[in-house]
Amino acid sequence: MRVLHTSDWHLGRSFHRESLLGAQEVFIDHLIETVRAERVDVVVVSGDVYDRALPSVDAVELCNQALQRLVAERVRTVLISGNHDSARRLGFGAGLIDAAGVHLRTDPGRVGEPVVVEDVAFYGIPYLEPELVRGPWELRERTHTAAIEHAMSLIRADLALRGPRSVVLAHAFVTGGQSSESERDISVGGVANVPLSAFDGVDYVALGHLHGRQRMSETVRYSGSPIAYSFSEERQVKGSWLVDIDSEGRVSAEFAEAPVPRRIARISGRLDDLLGSADHARYEDHWLQVTLTDPVRPKGAMERLRSRFEHTLSLSFEPEGGVGETVARPRLAGRPEIEVALDFVREVRGEAADTEETRLLQDAVEACRVKEAMA
Repeated sequence: MRVLHTSDWHLGRSFHRESLLGAQEVFIDHLIETVRAERVDVVVVSGDVYDRALPSVDAVELCNQALQRLVAERVRTVLISGNHDSARRLGFGAGLIDAAGVHLRTDPGRVGEPVVVEDVAFYGIPYLEPELVRGPWELRERTHTAAIEHAMSLIRADLALRGPRSVVLAHAFVTGGQSSESERDISVGGVANVPLSAFDGVDYVALGHLHGRQRMSETVRYSGSPIAYSFSEERQVKGSWLVDIDSEGRVSAEFAEAPVPRRIARISGRLDDLLGSADHARYEDHWLQVTLTDPVRPKGAMERLRSRFEHTLSLSFEPEGGVGETVARPRLAGRPEIEVALDFVREVRGEAADTEETRLLQDAVEACRVKEAMA
């Protein structure tokens, strides 16, 4: 059986206010072409189908078109919800569209119920917010590890009765994975990691959440996002894993690279050097993050940069020698919400939050995340 493992589409996302919908349409075209050319049997999408719990109309329409095209190719599709998705909204009508060959698995209560294709059982573990599953599953700990390990125990119990080949989809942060700036923090009390051993006992684990392709083991992999969503991903190769599972459950995989509608890069230097150097000609059609090192901040820097590099999206100043005028821009993307909140307290008050204030802020952040997960 041949499986195409993809994840983290984030349909509807923008990149520094630039719409990525066109680039996402290009990826969907590539996805369909790959399914057709490589004779794919099953497509798995390991969460974060949308970029937000309430996606835009255009994002929903693109998802609808993608699923319709996959159905037309007579390929089965299994999707789970990620931490950016609304599980309830994404899972609407799941029981009705199963017959079409599109299988939405967003309910934690169904993790032990596989989608069986030939003799391969596909189990979907949607993103598990620990606070929401701790009660129903009677977990001793409010951690991602406890939630995933319980889900896997349900899967192993079902597998013991079936005995077929198996694939698990999961949306989680596995210990040792390399993150980028575009993933949302999912830590609970500072702990987000799940050990690799939690997924023992299945033939292949198709992971989502981290945006760079990664091989955690021969049978546990992240496909990464199909498009770069932050400048920290400039050196990542985007695409999907083509996974072959033989009759004995042995797995082999190769990477199917996705097209890059517009490349990204980070460059730095003095403004006049950047504008005049022939060495930078290759960046003229890139989305750019530019760091200027002039001793004094140049006037009209962004306008002048865009006269040559029209797709400059981000500009910062780091003067040579650490002197001169600069712009203080604390990094927010990719940082845990609690860290941002504590930094804000420190900035406006001139001293750090005390233990009780930190606990209240942590409770507030986690309450907001639980509310969003229930949306």
